[in-house]
Amino acid sequence: MSNTTVMRRYFEKPEDELRARADSEPVCLYLEVTNRCNLLCTTCPRTYEELEPEADMSWELFTSIVKQFDSIKRVVLHGVGEPMLVKDLPERIEFLKKKGIYVLFNTNGTLLNEPNGERLLNTGLDELRVSLDAADSSVFQMVRGRDLFDRIVRNLTGFRRRQRELGVELPRVSLWLTGLRETIGQLEAFIRLAHRIDVPEVYLQRLVFFNDNPIGMARSESALFETTSVQEGETIQRAEELARELGVSFNASGATEPHASVKQRREDQPWSLCRRPWTLMYFTATGRALPCCIAPFSMHGYDSFTLGDATQQSLREIWNGDRYVEFRANLMSSQPPRACANCGLRWSL
Repeated sequence: MSNTTVMRRYFEKPEDELRARADSEPVCLYLEVTNRCNLLCTTCPRTYEELEPEADMSWELFTSIVKQFDSIKRVVLHGVGEPMLVKDLPERIEFLKKKGIYVLFNTNGTLLNEPNGERLLNTGLDELRVSLDAADSSVFQMVRGRDLFDRIVRNLTGFRRRQRELGVELPRVSLWLTGLRETIGQLEAFIRLAHRIDVPEVYLQRLVFFNDNPIGMARSESALFETTSVQEGETIQRAEELARELGVSFNASGATEPHASVKQRREDQPWSLCRRPWTLMYFTATGRALPCCIAPFSMHGYDSFTLGDATQQSLREIWNGDRYVEFRANLMSSQPPRACANCGLRWSL
């Protein structure tokens, strides 16, 4: 196996290898262990509409999905809910780690108290991403809907302190800030906060929003992508310089550098850069198969891009079933699925 193949990220696949019927098994699973949440984020569709009835993914469904493919190397334990609401989350992580799988999830950090943090540290979790979205409590409440900023910072400070006491590097901890026009001015303070509480990585995440019937702050007016002003661009540049000075790693979701995350990568068919339908599967808490983690934010309702049901079908039946094959074929065409038409335009690949 060449070095190029080894270094390729799990969601990359050369264009000449693409076929509507996948010739290899998925290597990554997104498992929405719960769709329940304890915040009311103004950038999230679940705050404004019921996507599915509230539920946790059952242990039986969880283990059944994981066991069906030996090819799985990476599992992401989040969807539209808060994973730490699931009481047996540590046991699920341990189940995956015994299979040698890389495990990560995003959390809002509200439940990362001392007992829960200690349990996580004993699981072998590889990566913990904390979505904070603000550098102070007032802006946090505007974006996240509840005044819990101080609690999260306190939780995270204690978690990092405990990692130092134990001398453990895992999980890798990072802070995430969604790039909103209303919050980009906090970026430098956000990096200083990360440095102060000893979080080594910061990510600028592109805002995902509906084109039709926008909700809350998830709207085009708040997005930075391809509309970044000179002043906002300078803010990102200063933040990059500050991060280098403080020794904080500063990146962007789906791009190597923060500046790259607010620029379009391909003008004619940006969706054609996506390789996720050939490399990963996403399952909601009820077992519904969706094309990726971005899909719930792309259109209202799930019906138009549901690709199968893990409670009724095997993963192999879903993976190369009629709906998945048609979805991939459309993605390779000039008329992609509606959920994908603006991918690479309104959010990061």
